[in-house]
Amino acid sequence: MRPAPPAPFRSVQENRLERLKNELLFERLDDNPRYNSYLRRAANDAAALAWVTPYPLLVFPALFEEKADLALAQAVRQEQVLERSRELLVV
Repeated sequence: MRPAPPAPFRSVQENRLERLKNELLFERLDDNPRYNSYLRRAANDAAALAWVTPYPLLVFPALFEEKADLALAQAVRQEQVLERSRELLVV
């Protein structure tokens, strides 16, 4: 395992990762505002995973894309289950 880089470099990298995370997150939220919590969780999870790699800025976009797609699919499934449950209660 590589030793942690000196603090100044690490803080610059953290700031860049945070900016990248927010940029990609806000792009996805523009298209899917109602799934805010799902997408924010996906972004945070992807950032945490990316951070432990040697190249977090390179890895993050792909991780976020994958996690965001999975999160949106889960949200849609949950909405479908909720709708079916409501229909069953009406009958």
